[in-house]
Amino acid sequence: MALACPALMIAAPASGQGKTSVVAALARLHARQGRRVKVFKCGPDFLDPQIHQVASGQPCDNIDFRMGDEADARWRLARAARDNDLILVEGVMGIHDGDPSAAELARRLGLPVLLVLDAEAMAGSFGAIAWGLKHYREGAPIAAVLANRVGSDYHARLCRDTLPENIAWYGHLPRDAEAALPERHLGLLPASEIDGLLARIDRLADALAATPAGDLPPAVEFAEAEPPAVPPLLAGKTIAVGHDAAFCFIYPANLECLQALGARLAFFSPLADPALPECDAVWLPGGYPELHGQRWAANTAMAAALAAHVDAGKPLLAECGGMMSLFERIVDKGGIGHAGAGLLPGAAVMQPRLTALGLQAADLPEGRLTGHTFHFSRSETPLQPLLRARTPDGREGEAIYRRQRLTASYVHFYFPANPAAAAGLFRPEGLVRSAGD
Repeated sequence: MALACPALMIAAPASGQGKTSVVAALARLHARQGRRVKVFKCGPDFLDPQIHQVASGQPCDNIDFRMGDEADARWRLARAARDNDLILVEGVMGIHDGDPSAAELARRLGLPVLLVLDAEAMAGSFGAIAWGLKHYREGAPIAAVLANRVGSDYHARLCRDTLPENIAWYGHLPRDAEAALPERHLGLLPASEIDGLLARIDRLADALAATPAGDLPPAVEFAEAEPPAVPPLLAGKTIAVGHDAAFCFIYPANLECLQALGARLAFFSPLADPALPECDAVWLPGGYPELHGQRWAANTAMAAALAAHVDAGKPLLAECGGMMSLFERIVDKGGIGHAGAGLLPGAAVMQPRLTALGLQAADLPEGRLTGHTFHFSRSETPLQPLLRARTPDGREGEAIYRRQRLTASYVHFYFPANPAAAAGLFRPEGLVRSAGD
């Protein structure tokens, strides 16, 4: 049985063309009309989905055929088709970049593509780029194009008139500094840090309201699919999840997976709270501890609570920024050192350039988990890793550290890839061995 729902993938020739702004504007435009909009983001990303959650009013899931798999993507899309009036999928990088690329994902998932083109410095070449991207290599199902950063209505007409007959005009967005989404070293700012975010998105949505973007796209058929059965391996367990300005990189699918495993989630602020919630395990996700070094160093009560938790033999998973916060010191981009929680020896030192990026997999004692790494810091520690993750082409990847039931790494794991392995990281009685075993 097929499920029908209007759907689009939004892609571009490259990063920086305005995909996220357009997706957020479309989601907000249709949500304001009373439609239920579900947004997905291709690839491992924490920041764009936060913007889309604000725009659409519901969590934005990630789709990735390597971090998750195709079956994971298909059942999430099927569920979205059952429950929503519109599905929007934001591509990653350029439409033909990556493996699989956004073009291949669109072909395999049956999604028509809305191409976003930054038209700021072009007119006559607009249609040529759209035509070339549609027919390059195996082709891409580009159905329509939207011009971004257009200087005037006349400029928009010049761009529109270059399009071939088989690529529809979806309208344009003007250059608008007041609607721009600010960035820092890991990408866009977290949604909570963007001043007037909803007003910015509304401004973009208003600009699209009178264009073809205001109409629902044609319905797409999605094959009926059910989520995989997940055993209740965490039934009766409470997991304390760090969540604040410094610890904000969380896949909604990971939270959903933990709940499907039977866990109760208790959110807390590592920066502000003096104690952990009553819990069986702790998850410190990634984020920006280096930007909150003074505040983190001052919360010695939380550092003591985390140390007592680990010393009691309870599990703690610390990912990327979570791991950085547990070293003895964090050195920010200005070279200023701040005291960390001290659960791991050594320091996390910010670097001027990106130090690691890409998908990785770790063969943990609990089972194989996939995820990704993306960071500007370097860990300097005498601690010997339990093991190292591997890249898809077999190269040595990030170190995975373990001290008692504390597991720490730069890798952001995707729990639905192996729920049983994820459960093992949080079960007090889970499978454990140390680096010396």
